[in-house]
Parts: sequence; C-alpha cells; structure tokens
Amino acid sequence: MRILVTGGAGFIGSHYVRTLVSGGYPAFAGARVTVLDKLTYAGNLANLEPVAGGYDFVHGDIGDAALLAEVVPGHDVVVNFAAESHVDRSIDGAAEFVRTNVLGTQTLLQACLEASVSKVVQVSTDEVYGSIESGSWDEAAPLRPRSPYSAAKAGGDLIAQAYGVTYGLPVSITRCGNNYGRYQFPEKLVPLFVTRLMEGRKVPLYGDGGNIRDWVHVDDHCRGIQLVAERGTPGEVYNIAGTAELTNKELTTRLLEAFGFGWDMVEYVTDRKGHDRRYSLSDAKLRGLGYRPSISFDDGLEDTISWYVANREWWTPLLAAR
Repeated sequence: MRILVTGGAGFIGSHYVRTLVSGGYPAFAGARVTVLDKLTYAGNLANLEPVAGGYDFVHGDIGDAALLAEVVPGHDVVVNFAAESHVDRSIDGAAEFVRTNVLGTQTLLQACLEASVSKVVQVSTDEVYGSIESGSWDEAAPLRPRSPYSAAKAGGDLIAQAYGVTYGLPVSITRCGNNYGRYQFPEKLVPLFVTRLMEGRKVPLYGDGGNIRDWVHVDDHCRGIQLVAERGTPGEVYNIAGTAELTNKELTTRLLEAFGFGWDMVEYVTDRKGHDRRYSLSDAKLRGLGYRPSISFDDGLEDTISWYVANREWWTPLLAAR
C-alpha cells in the first residue's frame, strides 16, 4: 500500500505521518508513505525528525499539476492536509487562501482522478459552518463561512463533493474543531500564549474573550481521519468533535494558572473582524464507525505545555523568523 500525505510537514499532517510511519495505524502497517509539502512558514521538516528515513519527501505545491502528474500515480490513498489555515492571515490577504484551498484542492483532486486513486480524504474545518448560538452542527448543516479562510475551505469541500458526484472520485471529507498539541506553529492560541508566557510577555486576548471553541487534541483528530480513510463512505462528510468547549477567556485562565501568572499578563486587543462567536460539532456519524476521543483536555493541555517548555529549540527559531 502507498499513502500520499499532502501538507505532511505541517502541524496536523506531521502528527498523522509520525503516527502512520511509527505503526500507530495497524490497518496501514507497512505502507510506503510519501509526504508532499510546499514548506511554507508553517511547514517544517523538523516536525518529521522522529520518523526520518521512514517516508519519501517531495518538495512541492498541490497547485502544481505537472508535479502531481508525476507524484500521485501509484498511490492507493491520498490524505490532503495541505492548506492555508490562519484566519488572521486570510483577513490580511485572501488570495493565497483561495489559490491553495480551492484551486490547489481542485488540482489535487483532478490528479487523483486521473491516477485512479482508491480513496481520498479531504481534511477540513468546522469553520465552514459559520457560527452557532446553541446546539451543535451535524454534517447536514448548511455551509455559512464568515472569513476568507473558512470560505476557501468551504470552496474546497464543495469541489471535493462535486468530484465525487460528477466523476465518481472516492473522496470523503472530515471537519474538526480547534486542534492543539505538540509541534503547532506558535501563531495559534495555545502555542502563542504558552511561548509568550514562557518569555514573560503578555498575551493578546481578542474582544471580551467570550468566543467559544471546541478543542480536540491532534492525536484524536488524526485517529478520526484515519478511521475515515479506512472505513469512511465515499461522498460522506464526518465531523470530528473535541472534548472541551471553552471560551477563550476560560482557556486563557488555564494557561495563566499553569505558569503561575495572573490577569495582569493579559492584554485585551481589538476583536478580529467577523469573529465567529461559537463553534460546536456533533460527531455521532463518526462514532458510528467506532470513534471515541481518548485524550481528555486537561491531560492533553498539560502534555502540550510540557512539550513546549522542553522544546524551546524547536519554536524559538520559528518566532525569530516571523
């Protein structure tokens, strides 16, 4: 079996690759793994050092049709993590998000179609659903994205579904909540706050801090993706919910307490444009395939903080390069 992981040097993709190469997914044991990554600011081969030599690497862009025509053939499964994913960056400049998340996805899907790939998994986000005041989204909820990032991801999802209906491409889509864990680039909330607090710097909290997010550990997320790769029905969408719904203020409190700081280390900043108030997913469909989250938020957050404390040499150069 041959597996192609696009965006496999990023935060979530690299976790999937490390687990896959290490034998953490028995159904894919012994698979030959190819990682395709553009190595933007968020892609880092250091993320894959624990499994160096266990995969083939191709430096490239999912929007490069000629390259994909060389790389994709011969692979049985393609898992697409490749994406521009930071909302703030999408607000500052939307074009790259559309190019990668929509056109890049279409280019990859076309290559998979031409190569007769047996299974494609398109990794997406709960943000495509917009904002929900109460209850939780299931997979039938309408797409109402509210940022350039989420709109571009929704566009990629719709292209994927169209390729399934029009051409019969066996593609499934996963949508998850906010991820956290080791090796996350320090622009997202958890690693940003942890690294700032480690340096004795204040942390920026948007608006009133009341925005609610559904937090899922990256390991649980990747196990859900793997389950869809193994058993998911082509054409279906599968939500991957987290284990904790917290306001940003509640999460900030936990992080401050972990370092022994008080609220004098918080700087309230102007709220993000179009900031979604609440996300919440129902993962009943995925649980029907046997999925259960295994990492509690408390345990996962403690492990994440400990990792950043112990691996300053990994994140310090990333901050210096920003």
